[in-house]
Amino acid sequence: MKQVKISVVVPMYNEEATIESVLTQLDALEFIKEVIVVDDGSKDQSVALTQAHPSEKIKLIQHEKNAGKTAALKTGFQAVTSEFVVVQDADLEYDPQELVHVCEPLWTGRADVVYGSRFLVRKTQRVLYFYHYLGNRMITFLSNLVTNKNMTDVETCYKAFRTSLIKGMPIISHGFGFEIEVTAKISKTNARIYETPISYYGRTFEEGKKITWRDGLVALWYIVKFNLIPNQETKDYVSAANRALAESR
Repeated sequence: MKQVKISVVVPMYNEEATIESVLTQLDALEFIKEVIVVDDGSKDQSVALTQAHPSEKIKLIQHEKNAGKTAALKTGFQAVTSEFVVVQDADLEYDPQELVHVCEPLWTGRADVVYGSRFLVRKTQRVLYFYHYLGNRMITFLSNLVTNKNMTDVETCYKAFRTSLIKGMPIISHGFGFEIEVTAKISKTNARIYETPISYYGRTFEEGKKITWRDGLVALWYIVKFNLIPNQETKDYVSAANRALAESR
């Protein structure tokens, strides 16, 4: 198996407690070509710590104002220069050492998209909020219902793509809407989607967790919006994506 070098996009907002550790771990992985950190208007020392990290792999892009995770990812994807790209949150709820397992189906040529599932536990998972668990399972179920995919975790951070698939996608959601929007649009293409087990080291709200029940309600609307409401821009994207997939295989 040839480990083709990949790009990592790290959306960051007030993560001074963990960003140094995240960057150190990513920098140590030989198969990573570049780490694109998109600061989304942090007000703590996150930017200074990123700038101080001694590695040519690290590329910092800054938003003047906080615009949400989806906006940060959109910015990061446009800067990617590798064939494959994966998302890594800056809070260490996900272990960078497991990225090799997320990327493996891409390297072997079996997959075009890979989701790291928190519900197919590889090693360990912190026990936290039952209502969050229930909400994630319900959102995944409803998403599967309209995409006709048998996924276990659409809200996971660990998503890896052929860069051409995600770079050309018209992403219009806000906040944490990326997870639902990208799942809906990828599911309309001929992309081969895989899941792989990952560990999950979740945080409490006291430790800095940002997502709330309001984001869950928005996710329900996005499931309807991106799956059931016709959109010409999405149709054009699907056609272009399928052509690119056919050429890459």
